[in-house]
Amino acid sequence: MVFSQILTRSKYNEIAEQLSKAEISKIPSILIKDKITFEDFLCLIANGSEKYLEKMAQRSRELTRKRFGSNISLYAPLYVSNECVNTCTYCGFSRPNKIARRTLTNSEIEAEAKALSKKGIRNVLLLTGESPKKNPVSYLLEAVRIIKPYFYSVHIEIYPVGIDEYQEFFNAGVEGVTLYQETYDPKIYDKIHTSGFKKDFDYRIDTLERASQSGIRRLTLGALLGLASWRLEMACLAFHLLHLEKTAWRSALSLSFPRIKEAAFYTKPENIITDKEFVLILSAFRILSPNSGINISTRESAAFRDQLIPLGITSMSAGSRTDIGGYSGDANSTEQFSLDDLREPHEVASSITAKGYQPVFKEWDNCL
Repeated sequence: MVFSQILTRSKYNEIAEQLSKAEISKIPSILIKDKITFEDFLCLIANGSEKYLEKMAQRSRELTRKRFGSNISLYAPLYVSNECVNTCTYCGFSRPNKIARRTLTNSEIEAEAKALSKKGIRNVLLLTGESPKKNPVSYLLEAVRIIKPYFYSVHIEIYPVGIDEYQEFFNAGVEGVTLYQETYDPKIYDKIHTSGFKKDFDYRIDTLERASQSGIRRLTLGALLGLASWRLEMACLAFHLLHLEKTAWRSALSLSFPRIKEAAFYTKPENIITDKEFVLILSAFRILSPNSGINISTRESAAFRDQLIPLGITSMSAGSRTDIGGYSGDANSTEQFSLDDLREPHEVASSITAKGYQPVFKEWDNCL
């Protein structure tokens, strides 16, 4: 059974009810368990759980060092287009926005790959706006083939496609797929996605299962913090993660917790997430799923990201640009959102080393 058939409106309401009844007094006993349950996780994020944050952060750090050692991998996004057919109130690429639109040619894609690889980046996330007409699968497959010689690992964050299309990406050498549900609240989801194929909540939420079935090795999921009440949002994300641990067990799972950033024409978020709450979210997920990767993007400030290094993260973006052509110095388009950490990869690597951790530019080799 796919996740959309499980997370029905009644199940969503049931999770909300469970969360409201979660008892934070159980947290001390939860923190000494080898493996916790979904119900335990709800206690970790329940109202008032912040009083145990220091102990949760310590447990998160212990579990991360045990599973991942001191390694933190570095990656960067590479945007090839900001064309989009969806109307989303929080995104700078939203279709009605009067912004400079651009889709890179093959030669421009290669120029971006060359410029990014010269910064030392070897793991790349290929991104685009959601426009199957302007950026068809054939175009994106060619983009993968162009950039593949410059990077050890290529992940994609594109519009949802079917199993057959993900199989094509897998055959082209794509290692991972990133897909955010944005929000797990069906009502809010419908409200903020006013037009475009992204309005299909169920098709989007089942995307990572389709990717896994195609053989894709790594999957990254998350929700955009700020769209809905974060405690219930994270409860649903955890429920989704546990489902994927069972159904997509052939793939390695990672999490990301992006906070809404200022963008062209965007609607300011109603649900502000504090740094303290962010650390609590990160710690709770590490305790729930010790084997999952946790990624932190340059949406966060340099100082805050440095503070997070010992607390459970396993991957950081570095030297990022969210405009089209930004790495090769040929950017003449509007960025998707603003960035806070503008450091170059070598500067981020130095900060990781200063914390006693090991920056990793190359994770593994493909072997025949």
